[in-house]
Order: sequence, then structure tokens, then C-alpha cells
Amino acid sequence: MRSVLFLCHRLPWPPSKGDKIRSYHVLRRLAQHYRVYLGAFVDDPVDWQYLAPVETLCAEVCVRPLPHWSVRWRALASLMRGEALTVGVYRDRVMRRWIEGLLAERKVDLALCYSSGVAPFVMAHPQLRRVMDFVDVDSDKWRQYAQANHGLTRMIYRREARRLADFERKVAAQFDASVLVSEAEAAFFRQQVPAAAGNVYGIPNGVDGEYWDPHRACANPYRPGERAVVFVGAMDYRANVHAAQWFAREVWPRIFARCRDARFYIVGSKPTAAVRALGQLAGITVTGRVEDVRPYLAHAHAVTAPLRIARGIQNKVLEALAMEKVLLATPEAWEGIEDFAGRQGCISDSPEVMATEAAHWLDTPQVAHVPAARAMVLSRYDWKRNLDTYERVLGNAQPGAASIRALGTPGLGACS
Repeated sequence: MRSVLFLCHRLPWPPSKGDKIRSYHVLRRLAQHYRVYLGAFVDDPVDWQYLAPVETLCAEVCVRPLPHWSVRWRALASLMRGEALTVGVYRDRVMRRWIEGLLAERKVDLALCYSSGVAPFVMAHPQLRRVMDFVDVDSDKWRQYAQANHGLTRMIYRREARRLADFERKVAAQFDASVLVSEAEAAFFRQQVPAAAGNVYGIPNGVDGEYWDPHRACANPYRPGERAVVFVGAMDYRANVHAAQWFAREVWPRIFARCRDARFYIVGSKPTAAVRALGQLAGITVTGRVEDVRPYLAHAHAVTAPLRIARGIQNKVLEALAMEKVLLATPEAWEGIEDFAGRQGCISDSPEVMATEAAHWLDTPQVAHVPAARAMVLSRYDWKRNLDTYERVLGNAQPGAASIRALGTPGLGACS
């Protein structure tokens, strides 16, 4: 059996947020065809409980803690060294020793790096076949963060955008293939790395249609008489915080003025102080973490994805569409998804347009279903098909493999 070194910036379990949904499914597919050596980090102590199921899929694992104080200290050290902060955050001596020992003692056919921060661990091994799953072009996301901030924060974010872009180009030049989460994202990246453009591939995520089933019975989490607009996401993530604030302050007052029985629900784990403060505004509820977000989607009159800072394809958008929902999205949230006949809602960055569309659907007596949305997702975002393509890219990065274009589209515990 072939072997793969799979390096992740977060433990690829459970599939509870955007980047972990993709890495979770990639790990499960790798385990079917490869002997997997997994190196990963845990930045949320809650995730340690999921180490056991990860170990069952892998021949060996090294999982390292990444506490917040360590992130800040390593980022500061990277600032002093003149490198991208993202690169320094994952500089870990124990992880590096484990990887060096593994490569010296075992036959490893391929290294797959998931997120650019872990790429330095194999940069000094040109003899090793290497694939980089950037997921998104993170350097451009930092550029967007810079535009949304001021003063010293803007300066730091601008610096990170420049330094990380330089590092992304270096990785693309050295690795055998680069993967991104959509063809639109891949096309954007090819423009940044023209010399390596032929080795850049866009492979979308998938959606579990059985899990995101709008016809599965679930209790209504909203109070009687409420007509809900819901935004779902990890509420300690900068882009989601920014999106919630924009919708709550720019769009929601216009909706609430027209529909006094409407309510905006912000659903997601670890809401920051800025997000919690939005719960003090009229008609807004901040739930924090919930056991299951599907009832909140199923019983909402509309789902909003008001992202102003985004790259790649948004899982929250695909999941809402799979649940047959009316969608109120910004162009940034819709990026990488082709439009389709039968979509309901709006794609707009105008607060007035979004509020008017929301008011229309809130005025309907029953929650609307959009079967065309689910049909589109199931036809275009099938995990098996997309992972088949992913595996062909990995195969293409190994010695003697055919061209991707010719092919078509017991664990050892945590390191200490």
C-alpha cells in the first residue's frame, strides 16, 4: 500500500466548520487507499476528544497543541524574522522532529499539506512528491482584512498579505501540484503564479445530501409567531464577525422596520464580544453554540450569508441551498458558485435590496422551499465525484503517473 504524509493546520475531525469539513473528507478518502501518517494541530481543547477516531484511520499520528498564547508568541517571533505570521504560527520543534524521523525511517510516497502554514515542514525535501491544498488564497483574504480595518491593524494585515503571497508563490513553484476549493479560486491563483499555472487545480467541496435533508422532521427552535432570518457560522472567525455586524447594522434595521415580528438569529459557536453585543439590538438573538444547526435552517424564512470578506466556496451557502432555502447573499459569499434557474432570494451587496427581498419572504405565511437549490447542489457538489478528482491529482503527483488531464476530471497517539 502507498503511504502519504498528511499535514493539517487543524485536526481534521469533526466536520463542524469550513476547513475541517474538507480535511475530514480528504482524510477518510486517503485512509481507503493509503497508509496515512497524520501531523496536525489542535487550537481548540474541545477537539482532543476526537483524537481516537482519527487514530483509527491512520498508521501513525502526531498531534500538537496550539494554545492561543503560543499563537501570539510565534506570530511575534515571525514578525521579528520578517516572515509571514502564518508560517511562524506552526513552527513546532516536536512536529518537525517527528516528520524528519518519519521520512528517514519509513517509505513515504507523497506529502499532502493542508493550508500553507504547514508547508515549511517539507520544504527541505525536494525528493518527496508534494501536493499543497491551499483551500483558499489566504493572502488575498488578509488583503481584504486590511481594507476593512484602520491604523496599526491595517498595516499588520497588509504586511501579512504581501509576505504570505510571496510564500504562496514559493510553495506553488516547488510543489508538484496546488489545489484550491473552486475553479474560480484556482483561476485567480494561476494569475498569481503564471510559471506554475499548469499545476494548479480547482476541486470543490461536497455536500452530504442525507445529512442536509430539508424533509427530515425537527422541532422548531423559534418562538411561536417569529419569522426568522438566520446566519450560521463560527462566530469567532473574523469574516463571520464582520458579516454579522454589517447585516445587523446595515440591513436588519430596514427589515425590522417593515416586519416587527421578524427576528434575526446569529447561530454559531464562540461568539466574540462584538457579536454578543449585537444581541442587545432590537429583534436580534445570538444563540452561541447549538447542538444542531439544521432546525434553525429548516424553520427559517430566509438564510443570509452576508460575507464581505471571503475567498473560495462557502460551505454555509451550499448547506443552506441543500436545505432548499431562500438565500440572501453578498457577491463575495456567492463567489465560485454558478447561478442556476429556480434560485430564490438575492445576490447583492446593497442593504436596501437585501432588506426588500427579505421582507418579501418574511411576509409569506409558510416557510418557502426551493427544490431547485437542492437539485443544483446534489448535481454539482457530490463528495464522491470531487474526491475522485482529488485522488487523481494526488496520483498525478507521484512518479510514473499519467497526466491528470489524460485521466479526466493503528494510531500511536499524540506527540509530546
